[in-house]
Amino acid sequence: MSPFPRPAYRALEPYRPDRRPVPVDLSDNTNLRGPNPAALEAIRSSKPEDLARYPSVYADALLDAVVDRFGVPREAVTTGCGSDDILDSLFRAVAEPGDRVTYLDPTFSMVPIFGHVNGAVPRPVAGIPLPRPADLLESDPALVYLCSPNNPSGEMLPEGWLAELRAAASARPDGGPVIVMDEAYADYGASDWLARAPGMPRFLVARTLSKAYGLAGVRVGFAVGDPEVIAELEKSRGPYKVTRVGERAAVAALADESGWVRSGVEEVLEARGRLVAELQKRGLSPRPSQANFVLVPVGDTAGVTSSLRAQGVAVRPFPGVTGVGDCIRVSVGRWDYMERFLEALDQVPGSDLCPAPGGPTPADPAGGGPS
Repeated sequence: MSPFPRPAYRALEPYRPDRRPVPVDLSDNTNLRGPNPAALEAIRSSKPEDLARYPSVYADALLDAVVDRFGVPREAVTTGCGSDDILDSLFRAVAEPGDRVTYLDPTFSMVPIFGHVNGAVPRPVAGIPLPRPADLLESDPALVYLCSPNNPSGEMLPEGWLAELRAAASARPDGGPVIVMDEAYADYGASDWLARAPGMPRFLVARTLSKAYGLAGVRVGFAVGDPEVIAELEKSRGPYKVTRVGERAAVAALADESGWVRSGVEEVLEARGRLVAELQKRGLSPRPSQANFVLVPVGDTAGVTSSLRAQGVAVRPFPGVTGVGDCIRVSVGRWDYMERFLEALDQVPGSDLCPAPGGPTPADPAGGGPS
């Protein structure tokens, strides 16, 4: 009989971020403009059977919408209950118990958890500064997880670095690991890996409608990639993962007939530039970001986070970030929210706010860090 609880679970803790309500919540990188208007109208027009009946087994209307929006083959697309669901299903489909899953550290906090709960062995590789691609292939991983723009650093992975990783992986006698690129924040950066993914063996790009599309509350994600990987992921994913109401909202949002998503992205990019400039005026050194957030090194994460929350502003604490040190992550959006954050930040004691002299500094792209 297997031991209970499972050894891999004993050290795990349930995901419990501090979600106490505050007037200005900049902690979860959701769309600070609110929900997509077209999606909201689609939800309002829902019928009783949309709640009383099971949804489409594999979200056919959403598959068609992704095909139309991105011009990819239907057999190269899957969907899920947020991109988290897709990643969890992929880990289960690809890695046998005891297989290694490699990822750059820091990155999305759920990645090692998905590894553990699916019986794999998570293997972090320090990502700041960016290592050699070959470092991720050591120990023969079954799966390599990447995130670009990366959460929480905000930095994009250079295209040449990714091409070198793929070439090294595919040259292995066994074909190499499956590589998954999490592009939850791709709308805010310059990325076209999704369009190319169907023609890349053992490669997958995961996306979500929780960020730029303003639909975090309905939990819809999709992925595009090698049809062979998609077929195995579909087995692991299982049926009925996207609700009828969520599917209707997602289809309307992906069409983006009014240009709401595009205008929202432009608003974030402008606000991000202004915010970075204001932080630099205050003597801080935010990490270069191509996402809808910035990672800001500070002297004491707990002190800064507590002080801001006491003033009605929530940010996400990141203590001891590999290669950087104590940080806070600040979601970017409506400028009135950014102003409230900056006003609160100005009340934080300087001893908490400023990193110690000689601490880690943002990577220099010319020196091998992410561009």
